[in-house]
Amino acid sequence: MCQSDSILTEIRFPAPDWLDFFIILGPVSARKFIYQPSTMKILSYLLAYRRFLLIVLTPLLLLPLPLIIKTKEAECAYTLFVVAIFWLTEALPLAVSALLPAFMFPLFGIMESKKVASAYFKDFHLLLIGVICLATSIEKWNFHKRVALRMVMLVGVNPTWLMLGFMVSCAFLSMWLSNTSAAAMVMPIVEAVAQQIIRAETEADALEMSCSNGSINPALELDENIGECKSCDWKEKEKQANGYNNNVGSTVCTIEKENEKEKEQQNLQPAETGRKSREDKYSGIFKVMCLCVAYSATIGGLTTITGTSTNLIFAEQFNTRYPGCQCINFGSWFILSIPITVIILLLSWVWLQWLFLGFDFKNMFKCGKKKTAREEASAQVIQEEYKKLGPMSYPEIVTLVLFILMTLLWFTREPGFIPGWSSLFPKYKGYATDSTTALVIGLLFFIIPAKTLSRTSNGENTVFGYTPLITWKEFQSCMPWEIAILVGGGFALADGCEVSKLSAWVASKLTPLGSLPLWLVILISCLIVTSVTEVASNPATITIFLPILSPLAEAIHVNPLFILIPATLCTSFAFLLPVANPANAIVFSYGHLTVMDMVKAGLGINIIGVAVVMLAIMTWIVPIFDLYTYPIWAPNIPSTNSTGL
Repeated sequence: MCQSDSILTEIRFPAPDWLDFFIILGPVSARKFIYQPSTMKILSYLLAYRRFLLIVLTPLLLLPLPLIIKTKEAECAYTLFVVAIFWLTEALPLAVSALLPAFMFPLFGIMESKKVASAYFKDFHLLLIGVICLATSIEKWNFHKRVALRMVMLVGVNPTWLMLGFMVSCAFLSMWLSNTSAAAMVMPIVEAVAQQIIRAETEADALEMSCSNGSINPALELDENIGECKSCDWKEKEKQANGYNNNVGSTVCTIEKENEKEKEQQNLQPAETGRKSREDKYSGIFKVMCLCVAYSATIGGLTTITGTSTNLIFAEQFNTRYPGCQCINFGSWFILSIPITVIILLLSWVWLQWLFLGFDFKNMFKCGKKKTAREEASAQVIQEEYKKLGPMSYPEIVTLVLFILMTLLWFTREPGFIPGWSSLFPKYKGYATDSTTALVIGLLFFIIPAKTLSRTSNGENTVFGYTPLITWKEFQSCMPWEIAILVGGGFALADGCEVSKLSAWVASKLTPLGSLPLWLVILISCLIVTSVTEVASNPATITIFLPILSPLAEAIHVNPLFILIPATLCTSFAFLLPVANPANAIVFSYGHLTVMDMVKAGLGINIIGVAVVMLAIMTWIVPIFDLYTYPIWAPNIPSTNSTGL
């Protein structure tokens, strides 16, 4: 055999990205190609294209469902599964995934295209437009900042009460604005206050140390020790010259040096421990301030129908599915949710305080004591920020008046215990809804001028160009179009489930759950929803679960509100992760928190939230809606269903 035949030479050729080609040159008769895939490259490209693979493979893997089970229920279930997976994984943008029913239902023959399209714009969207008009004006004229600072000034500058002030102000803003906007508005103020607190405390600690260490300053001690040792050496030289034993003196000086070094170490160790303690305290201040903003923004949104998109989605889907029930409106929701919000907010305040700063009742309720450096710094920052705003401007006053007017009209439309203003139109009962009020007030923001006439020194009026309180461009920048389309897709899915009888089929399969205690059914549904909403968006979660939980309540012959209200509230409990909701992400972006900080704090608040919701649904919410009575507006679902699914 030739030497060239016995020696194997390896030549690398250019190859595709996912494969390396190796040509092994041996005997001509044995020459062959060996394909050796690079596992790491394949995994890296699979990871890079995971969203694309999910988009392609999900419809293909689920395709046997409508092909094998050729029923309308199966075809609707196929559409529901595809959209739900895309929503949970966010492989496609939420709004894009919400558009899938618009062409899948007509292709499957479930609904006509015109009927599907009508589901994408409902009464909810008009309500959302009116609320966003108000939110745009509040943000444009900095009215939110004035409210937040004023609330914080009212509660004082004690760190514990300061934290509660930020929580209350942020929660109040999130009742009327989106949770994201509330967190984004309050967080810069919190950051400035926290920075000033740390700066003041650092100066106070340094001053305190310099005063307390006046007699045991390590640097001074070192100089003294050096002087003492020099003196000792000089004395020993004298003794040596006079005939004394030099070794004895040297030993004495060495012992003195060792004793002084031990004293130095003992003095430095408490200083090092104190420094670490102060760093932990400062870190805790930043963490608790950030978390209180993120969580209070979410908790405050529970209070009103317009406070968060999940409440709006629930109200619209509930009123669409049960048109005979007119019990869910702004006033009724506020009455049932305000105690829940207050209790969760207070317990969260206690939990965060104990977790990061310790709960000191003596300092919390101290009276007549002098303010600390931290409290003085906080008060100074807040007062300076408030002075920068100046007196209330004309646009702020108009925004406040319209805000109060909108709230009063919402509360007084159908208060329940007395006739509301809707009773002034007896011929058109049920025609006017909360969206009517929101739209009327919202349009006023586009009409009322933002500036008034002002007089010059000559007594003449200065004419400004006409500019309304908000412009269409400003409104568009605040309008959450993605949420609007997402909600429309949820309505389309709900309509498709009804038309295809998929809801009835699901209800028949859920009937055995009626043997479980009612509180356990509610608790299980709350825990499932709370778990899913940590990894999926809140609107997507509520949109997926409402069409499932409504048939469940009907199947076990329970008032649907008994299950839907706690599930809707628990959908907002996304406290564990920075990506769970936008408010968490905004706060996390400031860099003061770790993921474990948020998990540790959020787990406790999740438990608090579910416990308070369970307490509420079993106590004060029951008489509001007469939950123990199965309502006449809910359908009676038969226990069996002979569909082919």
